[in-house]
Amino acid sequence: MKFLSIISLTILTAISCTTNPITPAEMPIPVSLFSSDVESGIACYRIPALTTAPNGDLIAAIDERVQSCGDIKINKDINIVIRRSSDNGQTWAPIEKVIDYPFGQSASDPSFIVDNTAKIIFMFFNYIDSDMEKDVFYFKVTKSTDNGKTWSEPVDITSQITKSDWQSDFKFITSGNGIQTRNGKLLHTIVNLQKGLFVFGSDNHGDDWYLLDKSISPADESKIVELNNNILMINSRVNGAGNRYVHTSADNGISWNTTPEPALPDPGCNASIIRYSSTEDGDDKDRLIFSNANNSDARNNMTIRISYDEGKTWSAGKSIYVGSSAYSSLTILKNGDIGLFFERNNYKDNVFVALSIDWLTYGKDKIK
Repeated sequence: MKFLSIISLTILTAISCTTNPITPAEMPIPVSLFSSDVESGIACYRIPALTTAPNGDLIAAIDERVQSCGDIKINKDINIVIRRSSDNGQTWAPIEKVIDYPFGQSASDPSFIVDNTAKIIFMFFNYIDSDMEKDVFYFKVTKSTDNGKTWSEPVDITSQITKSDWQSDFKFITSGNGIQTRNGKLLHTIVNLQKGLFVFGSDNHGDDWYLLDKSISPADESKIVELNNNILMINSRVNGAGNRYVHTSADNGISWNTTPEPALPDPGCNASIIRYSSTEDGDDKDRLIFSNANNSDARNNMTIRISYDEGKTWSAGKSIYVGSSAYSSLTILKNGDIGLFFERNNYKDNVFVALSIDWLTYGKDKIK
């Protein structure tokens, strides 16, 4: 299938009231990183996570779902695999298996935090042993100190970042990315479908982890970013709402203000948000980048938007792929471009594309 077909362009014209139209000649060429087919023996690759290592290498992680495309609750054979790139995503190393438990035990939903101070990449995942403890979910983390070339033995941190009465709850660490704040704190989000969204973190470069015992709702899979003035902002999936929700805290997560965000239509799907630049860090502008399936009802129309006012308003957005598209993950490349890794074509293909600020804004914004 061509990345943008004639039919896709027709659809794109119909939705141009919310996204700027593009032509195939303008579209950067996507790279397929993980595709399922009969020959591969893998039923499905799902749940993309993308990050930039301290040395600038890219790491793309994803679920390798062997038996079926089913989630961890119903799938007894899910591994976590990665691919790496040292040239801003132009070429990629072969698939490497990082987490591979025996049949009956599954690892799912990879997510990263890069500690650029300690030069450590943390990769979190959800774990279950369906044969021994059905429907009991654990949280584990592995780390790399050599830019993703090797990974440590996974450590179970469930007791550090959950409460004792959560054992039987359906809970998971949000796939994609957490953050490191300006003061070095590491922060990420947990969803407990019975009790709400929570933030967990570390103040000592991942030696220990803790839970912020404040429930946030409405929220499902969510991403956290640090705004100027040390304000935290969480951008959340809310199933059935038709749009995103935003939660902000000016007191390090002790309390949160919650508002719907009608400017960000969403079908109930994991999205991605990252800080690209900040005037507090000496950059020329404040820029946040957001990607999601830009549709209130269906998982399609992968779109990227930019905010120049700390998320108060967003650009109309630029459609990257108008067809079937779902989860996405963003990162900043070492050359200043934006890397986007997302699911498309009903989860049959997971692609990477590199985009410049200049391209995303039709030349209206350039990095100085």
